[in-house]
Amino acid sequence: MAKTKTTFFCQNCGAQFAKWQGQCTSCKEWNTIAEEVIQKAEKVSWETNNSLASNKSKRAAKPVLVSEISSENETRLNTKNEELNRVLGGGLVPGSLTLLGGEPGIGKSTLMLQVALNLPFKTLYVSGEESAQQIKMRAARIHPEANSCYILTETKTQHIFRNIAEMQPDIVVIDSIQTLHTDYIESSAGSISQIRECTTELIKFAKETATPVILIGHITKDGNIAGPKILEHMVDTVLQFEGDRNHIYRILRANKNRFGSTNELGIYEMQGSGLRQVSNPSEILISKNEEDLSGTAISATLEGMRPLMIEIQALVSTAVYGTPQRSATGYNAKRLNMILAVLEKRAGFKLGAKDVFLNITGGITVDDPAIDLAVVAAVLSSNIDIAIDKRMCFAAEIGLAGEVRPVTRVDQRILEAEKLGFESIIISKYCKLPKERYGISIIKVAKVHDVVRHLFG
Repeated sequence: MAKTKTTFFCQNCGAQFAKWQGQCTSCKEWNTIAEEVIQKAEKVSWETNNSLASNKSKRAAKPVLVSEISSENETRLNTKNEELNRVLGGGLVPGSLTLLGGEPGIGKSTLMLQVALNLPFKTLYVSGEESAQQIKMRAARIHPEANSCYILTETKTQHIFRNIAEMQPDIVVIDSIQTLHTDYIESSAGSISQIRECTTELIKFAKETATPVILIGHITKDGNIAGPKILEHMVDTVLQFEGDRNHIYRILRANKNRFGSTNELGIYEMQGSGLRQVSNPSEILISKNEEDLSGTAISATLEGMRPLMIEIQALVSTAVYGTPQRSATGYNAKRLNMILAVLEKRAGFKLGAKDVFLNITGGITVDDPAIDLAVVAAVLSSNIDIAIDKRMCFAAEIGLAGEVRPVTRVDQRILEAEKLGFESIIISKYCKLPKERYGISIIKVAKVHDVVRHLFG
């Protein structure tokens, strides 16, 4: 254990002295020098330009009242990527640690390299998986004009911090945290102790220099980020990059965010020149079929602050085996069973002996209860094989009594449907709308019977 030491600081200007004296020789003030406890660092992995840090000592933390803490306006660094900014809550917070996870080959490195190349700040991209020539080949394809991003191929944290101290970057990207290792732990890279110790050093660097750090992390076969679970607790933000490698669309979600909401969603399209931001997700979530097909319905949902129009497909067929199947992709299977029970009990539809398959197009998962009414419409449409008008959408929740319940922020859903050219929207009778005129027909219903009567007569 390091021995506890004390030194003397001027409370006015912060000058440090070896012993007490009446007057500060720096600011010339009297009786402002007081004794304080300092912490001597045994392990030095990086240095800042701060005079106290260069002496490898710093003041010990002292308790302060909440009212005495200065409240400064939150400043964020614009990443020049609107989808990433939305998921982060407005941009990167100085001193924050962000962890990005995803399946192999999904595009984590491509996304972070693309962001690093587009940043107007001095950026250091540290890669422990690829050589500088490999990164150069990808950078030439993504952004050949970039000139503010530095590439470092290194895995030892001591060497990384030495380069950071020399160039003093504004943003640091680590690809990936599982490849780093430190001399203070005698184990191989990727082990739990190495990941924990390397992350601790990066957190200390980020917090004391106010430099945002982005970590790329591997995931296990279960879909969880590899390493100890404490890794997700240590960082400020955990992002998940989802999608199927066989499809071109990728979804960015926030599983944890200390500086914003975790309900936001970012959508990208994988192209040969990198990831293209999808500013209007409804273009990929609604199919462009010209034919009228039964079993499809459009719902107005919300992901964070963003309204989306998604297409729900249902298939109802006679059960071949004794027990009917219930399958849902992108939707809660238990909630589907509840809705089917409501239709059988309250609306009189005999669905107990039929297979029901439900799918949300685009490969996304939705938890918004406002899509319940669209699920009901799609199931009934497939059951009686009558198509629903493609210019109609739905936004309401279904209760166990068969009532159509109101949902939050219905005005935003109506405006999004109007903007995309829909002619009518079915909502709950009990929704409270602002006193303004909409360019879309609003149909209010109270029971499931009213929906059936309006759609199928």
